[in-house]
Amino acid sequence: MEETTENNEDPSLLDLAEQLDHQGMVGYVQRFVEDMRQGFTAIQDDTMPWLEEIRRQHWNGVLCIGMGGSAAGGDFLASLASHHGSMPLHVHRDYRLPAWFDESYLVLATSHSGNTEETVQAAEAALAKGATVIVIATGGVLAGLAETSPRCHLIPTVGGQPPRSAFGHIFSRQVACMESLGILPSSENGRENMLERLEEVNKHFDITRNPEGDVALLAAAMVDQPLAIIGPTEMMPALNRFKNQVNENAGRFVRMAVLPEMNHNESVAWGGIGEDGDPARADQVLLFLTWNHMHPRVEQRLQWMIAHASTELAWNLVGEGDSLMEALLYQCLIMDWLSVTLALLQGKDPAAIAPIASLKNHLDSVQ
Repeated sequence: MEETTENNEDPSLLDLAEQLDHQGMVGYVQRFVEDMRQGFTAIQDDTMPWLEEIRRQHWNGVLCIGMGGSAAGGDFLASLASHHGSMPLHVHRDYRLPAWFDESYLVLATSHSGNTEETVQAAEAALAKGATVIVIATGGVLAGLAETSPRCHLIPTVGGQPPRSAFGHIFSRQVACMESLGILPSSENGRENMLERLEEVNKHFDITRNPEGDVALLAAAMVDQPLAIIGPTEMMPALNRFKNQVNENAGRFVRMAVLPEMNHNESVAWGGIGEDGDPARADQVLLFLTWNHMHPRVEQRLQWMIAHASTELAWNLVGEGDSLMEALLYQCLIMDWLSVTLALLQGKDPAAIAPIASLKNHLDSVQ
């Protein structure tokens, strides 16, 4: 008996999402922009009187401490501060504080669960040095520090989902806090227009609305190929989060490089010009994460790279928008949908992170 055509058809992305997405990662990505909208309104002087006290103090900079998805927002803040901030923002992912740290640095400690041990230890060490700490957490030990120390202040966030899927909740609170303190310029005037544009972008990338759209086609080209991403310095937070999202959601390695630095080393490995060039593997997928306001010389370097990279599997993903923040968030939407779609095409639950859970169990057993 011949099999019917229906039985021979590959499952659709909608079928795969229903079969594999056990913790609702697709839904979390769909709600990304609304999470941002809610988070921006969470910082209010009338409910957080400590903000005024912090505004009156002089700071040498901000130290953002956190790990994994909870730390990603710090990278974005640091890029925004380098672009138009009033002081430096440093990102620190470790148990111990930098040797140069003292109480002249404001600390922003972020842990979705509130129990990330590296972040808890670093925050406790900062308080012991007399520093002021702002905590963003759903609860846990970190949130409890705000109840025991007058120099620790809590900004509660929304729980019930994996940290990497809560980026909208976390980052919007971080941005609103830094804007409220005058460390970043206010984006309030154009914020709603930005969010409305991002909502339309998110609908366009949504694989449940467009199962044969740009994201699905690009993810299908990435399934069996090694992956690499390149972008300018100001896009580094998006590059790093792209790598981490693909690592966790899809269980895949990603090589990452930053322009113009990579032109002084990695360009040789990609091939370049000359008889001694070592051409890159032809099956390498290469994604450029760019935006419309790069330095002109970096733009020229990018065009050279596109012309001389020895792969036909290259795409330039341009972060659209009127500001660096919008361009970065645009890239976040691309990477979230791509990483989740790639997971589904590979037969993986995008929320499954068994090795991380296993490591945490091991660490708990040896305390």
